[in-house]
Amino acid sequence: MEVQERLNDVLDRIRLGEKAANRAERAVTLVAVSKTFDADAIRPVIDAGQRAFGENRVQEAQGKWPELKRETPDIELHLIGPLQSNKAADAVALFDVIETVDREKIARVIAGEIERQGRRPRLYVQVNTGLEPQKAGVKPEDTVAFVDFCRTELGLVIEGLMCIPPVDENPGPHFALLAKIAGRCGLEKLSMGMSGDFETAIAFGATSVRVGSAIFGAR
Repeated sequence: MEVQERLNDVLDRIRLGEKAANRAERAVTLVAVSKTFDADAIRPVIDAGQRAFGENRVQEAQGKWPELKRETPDIELHLIGPLQSNKAADAVALFDVIETVDREKIARVIAGEIERQGRRPRLYVQVNTGLEPQKAGVKPEDTVAFVDFCRTELGLVIEGLMCIPPVDENPGPHFALLAKIAGRCGLEKLSMGMSGDFETAIAFGATSVRVGSAIFGAR
């Protein structure tokens, strides 16, 4: 399949998922995960009409996205991988959305960079719904307090929550948990669902889904 066909197939599946879940049309944003792909592989996806992209690593994104964003200024770039404090300045400068705010230290550093740079990327808190020790994210039971800390202590605007369920578990309960926690926080945005489970995520209220291989092909 050509890039346009693959992209259209994913978008069609998203629209069908919205309809099946009685969601409003275009309630869900597709974030095309372009990690490990170079600029030459990304340009055809941009040319096909996609505008929101996700990257896992700041340094990798710096090598390709400044030029791509100059070429197509309405790109919306999401950081969907863990953020280290020594990369926070670069992340605030480059990314439009940071989905992986997950601890007090990084929240403080981001707040300082927002103040220093005068640039305000949209922010999501990552929740470790599976309590996996190898995975980043706030514990579910700590999320409400952490969001309140970000808001009241640091003045950060938290737009939503993000999660990555364990690969060997049914993702549905994890998506349901994230939606429940978001409700407690007064948040409406939910970044959840990837290539293998995004239809399930839509059924549980996802407002953005992160899809890579179904668009770009195998890495």
